[in-house]
Amino acid sequence: MTTDADNEATPDAPVEYALLGGEHVRRGRVLFNTGLALLGGAIVYLAYNAKVADVLHLYLGIIIFALSFVPGLLWAKSGGSRFPVFEPIMLLCANTYALPLLNGQEQLALYSSDIITKAGLIVILYQVCAISAYHLIKGRPGRSRFWTESILSNQMEKFIVYGLVLSTLYVIVSTFYPSVIPTEIASVLRAVFFGIGILCTFISTQRLGRGELNHSDKTVLFATLIPQMIIQTVELLLVSTISLMGIAFLGYLSGSKRIPWVALIFAFGALAVLNNGKTPMRAKYWEQKLPNPTISQLPAYYTEWIGYGLESQDSHLDGTKQKSSGRKLLERTSLIHMLCLVIDWTPDRQPYLYGETYGYVLPQLIPRFLWPDKPRSHIATYRLSIYYGLQDEDATNATTIAFGMLTEAYANFGIIGAGLLGIFWGSVLKKLQVLSFHSPMFSQAGLLMILLTAWAFGIELTMAVWISSLFQALIIVLGVPLLIRAFFSS
Repeated sequence: MTTDADNEATPDAPVEYALLGGEHVRRGRVLFNTGLALLGGAIVYLAYNAKVADVLHLYLGIIIFALSFVPGLLWAKSGGSRFPVFEPIMLLCANTYALPLLNGQEQLALYSSDIITKAGLIVILYQVCAISAYHLIKGRPGRSRFWTESILSNQMEKFIVYGLVLSTLYVIVSTFYPSVIPTEIASVLRAVFFGIGILCTFISTQRLGRGELNHSDKTVLFATLIPQMIIQTVELLLVSTISLMGIAFLGYLSGSKRIPWVALIFAFGALAVLNNGKTPMRAKYWEQKLPNPTISQLPAYYTEWIGYGLESQDSHLDGTKQKSSGRKLLERTSLIHMLCLVIDWTPDRQPYLYGETYGYVLPQLIPRFLWPDKPRSHIATYRLSIYYGLQDEDATNATTIAFGMLTEAYANFGIIGAGLLGIFWGSVLKKLQVLSFHSPMFSQAGLLMILLTAWAFGIELTMAVWISSLFQALIIVLGVPLLIRAFFSS
């Protein structure tokens, strides 16, 4: 592995960021032991507090929960590469499938015990296939220019934190002064600054974890990232903030091999309170069509929101006990009830789609200016919603229902589809991680892996939306550094 002295002597030489050796192995083992102890404690807690009618569902939920952490634990034990892509995709199975099953999510009461059991077994099949494929795939690091050549000088990494100033300014302008942005280029600017934000957040928090940020860099990081996360919730939507937090957390974890407990607990608590108060806020601001707050109104706006979120959890007006804020936040990310729905309907009431929704992938890669009548980006999701009787055509214009890729796979090919999806993720992501083992951060491969790390949080999407949005972001993220290089070399 190259040292800091080597990097200073040859600033333009590709830097090996594998982070597999020395201090990172020691920290990784500590992280592995910590994670293993926490997993054991969590399993004991869940086993004693699970709200399941069938003991078999308890076992299935525990197995899903444990398998969700296996890739992350093995990543930590090995010292951890700096591009953890496969690990978060598997980890998200804990809150999307395991915890809702163990907590007795209300929507599951609509389905028979056999349907829920089948759903649990399908999730386990998906996880086992993914983890097995990931560990069976072998390979060598890539040697072509795509994998080894930096688009920008490695010295640019020292200034990447200041890109967060640009992305934060855009978030402020687009949220509070949208009329300033010309309509003709609004979508382009949104994509550009979204890409800048992802890159700068991941790279900067990873450098923070490696201890490479000085005091002024840290000030810039926190003074831009925190306001950006807050402003992204102004429209009473939390998904963008949760994704940005996830990217920042993964960046820091991959660089430091330490869990930022204080930040993690504070973030979860804040999100739980906001999620708890989101419904009354939407009832007031959305149903009454009140305008979004101005910058000067933000303190009063969030004081009101936090007030709703902190209201007593003891009872509803009808005297029934409410769920905790944290549990409500976790249930918002659940996908197991959608899997149960599709299992219940397919193939008895509706035949398998046999790849129909995957047929929307390639058309979504065609730019809209070349195909003005191109189907909407969520066309696969809308197809599933209509096919399973959840929405009609008009309803899809107002609401998008999250199905998730595993549910989509089952809707198309049943149990075989679930297994194939696991094999796809395990093999493709392992191959990419091996190929990018020595890739500089600013190589095309490095930028691709950063995007994949960010997109790992999008498992609630269908494959067409996931791939098309990744493709669009990749064009922007690869294009901006090429423009910067062209500008400074001219």
